[in-house]
Amino acid sequence: MIIELGHYALVLALATAIIVSIVPALGARRLDQSMMDVAIPGSFAMFGLVVFSFGVLTYAYLVSDFSVANVWENSHSLVPVIFKVSGVWSNHEGSMMLWLLILSLFSALVALFGRNLPDTLRANVLSVQAWISVAFLVFILLTSNPFLRLNPAPAEGKDINPVLQDIGLAIHPPLLYLGYVGFSVCFSFAVAALMEGRIDAAWARWVRPWTLAAWTFLTLGIAMGSYWAYYELGWGGWWFWDPVENASFMPWLAGTALLHSALVMEKRDSLKIWTVLLAILTFSLSLLGTFLVRSGVLTSVHAFASDPTRGVFILCILLIFIGGALSLFAFRAPVLTSGGLFAPISREGALVLNNLILTVACGTVLTGTLYPLALETLNGDKISVGPPFFNLTFGLLMTPLLVAVPFGPLLAWKRGDLLGAMQRLYVAAILAFIAGLVLFYVKHGGPVLAILGLAAGFFLIFGAVADLWFRAGVGKVSLDVAWRRLSGLPRSAFGTALAHAGFGVTVLGIVAVSTFQTENITEMKPGGTAELGGYTLRFDGMQAGVGPNFTEDRGHFTVIRGGVAVAEVSSAKRLFTARREATTEAGILTFGVNQLYVSLGDASRDGGMVVRIWWKPFIICIWGGAIIMALGGIVSLSDRRLRVGAPSRRTRAAKAAVVHVVEPAE
Repeated sequence: MIIELGHYALVLALATAIIVSIVPALGARRLDQSMMDVAIPGSFAMFGLVVFSFGVLTYAYLVSDFSVANVWENSHSLVPVIFKVSGVWSNHEGSMMLWLLILSLFSALVALFGRNLPDTLRANVLSVQAWISVAFLVFILLTSNPFLRLNPAPAEGKDINPVLQDIGLAIHPPLLYLGYVGFSVCFSFAVAALMEGRIDAAWARWVRPWTLAAWTFLTLGIAMGSYWAYYELGWGGWWFWDPVENASFMPWLAGTALLHSALVMEKRDSLKIWTVLLAILTFSLSLLGTFLVRSGVLTSVHAFASDPTRGVFILCILLIFIGGALSLFAFRAPVLTSGGLFAPISREGALVLNNLILTVACGTVLTGTLYPLALETLNGDKISVGPPFFNLTFGLLMTPLLVAVPFGPLLAWKRGDLLGAMQRLYVAAILAFIAGLVLFYVKHGGPVLAILGLAAGFFLIFGAVADLWFRAGVGKVSLDVAWRRLSGLPRSAFGTALAHAGFGVTVLGIVAVSTFQTENITEMKPGGTAELGGYTLRFDGMQAGVGPNFTEDRGHFTVIRGGVAVAEVSSAKRLFTARREATTEAGILTFGVNQLYVSLGDASRDGGMVVRIWWKPFIICIWGGAIIMALGGIVSLSDRRLRVGAPSRRTRAAKAAVVHVVEPAE
């Protein structure tokens, strides 16, 4: 009975979403306060119903209710509890439920924290959010119902995909969806503002915190997905330019541009058209990623859907929302004012350059991702656009950005002094080049151009420090005054510095591991050794093991340095009994920011094992830099100026009334 209640809750959520999508929008058009007020309780009710429905599905997984087809197909009674919970979104239907849950969560958050918004804008924003919810509720109920029953109920489930039986499944998809769906709020603000025909600096101030939150979650989600694939698939790589990886990376690039564009609009009331367009395109790319992954056009561990009707349905959603929003934008764009003017050499100019590079880079990734699909659709030819294309084109496009980023915060608004910024950064540039040269020499060389890549990473880090250094006035005032200035800076200044420094750390890690990593593929017998990265790896032998729902053959290795055993590491090949599928569990040892990576291959006829060993220097910096970038986003969000929007008309009127009453009493 409880399963049917979960299904019925989705139907009620659809009815609620339809009401919220229509009534408040009509109220905003008619300036009817009672109709606009429907948006807030309606958004809360929709969220509560979706939470209940999602909870019912989770309960079915926890108790292994195999009468539910979705549970039977994606779970097993022997699966550990953590994988039963994460198994809820390990499949197409469950992942759509997670998407809907987060979408309704953001709608409720806008209703909760948007009380300082103008009533008409808030009503329109929540209505647009409800439109999106209606689309996905209809999609789930008609094509992806997770509550379908089996009669008779099977005695046991098919088990979850072995690759997905990892803690990464519990972390990566929720973080990624918080980023994907978080940009729906920016989209709703853009469409609502276009409906009203009013876009100003206050609008940008309301949008920027939501953009920052979505960008932070998406940064963490992409980093977690990269690390999960790195250690789980046993391939030793951290990024392969897979279409599914690109599907998450494109909204991140567009969202980064949106974040900077909203900053210019808030500070200078400029780039209105650009900001609104980026808000639409960023969420559109999130929807496009959903289409690619959930439609079945891609073959991947991420691609859960194989029914063409689902793909057609999502494509229709894509066309309606993207086409509708862009049509509204085209209709309203001519009446939008351009805002304040600024010189090319200014902070605004630097941010425009940043956005140009990011959007062109995003377009390049989009082209490389969609071109093979379009070509196959048109003439049946299958081609592969892989890492060589993306590394060359994307790398060349991003090179100017690495140089330009440190200059932006040091330029003044409206009209900047490029020579003055260069004078402030020349020490950072010299130190960065020396650091890159020293690291190149210590690691015993590689391609000479790697020095410039390493220097670029250090330049981003030192440039972020230089920004805070000069803001505090270190060297020009006493240390006490400098400390007071530094501690008095807004948190957003520290957030910006952290984000830029984190970007530099990631660039440093990418260049270093691409240049200095070494690999050894060898056949090893018990007692055999291999040399790599200054360490000796001794193969001690294989041991059989049994897990809760798998059997494994685990290879044990001892790591030796200078004749002394310093660590032990194991790598295994597992066979999951229910699905009869095998996985490779890599053995990874971390030494500071470096890693020793061991992966088992096939057994040889004479009792040996093929072993792949990598020494990956500075690879931790790739994900550590992403965490620092996300930390910068969190610090910026804690800035009160970003958490408090412009006062509402009601608040201003109340303050005026208080002044009017108090003044005569004095």
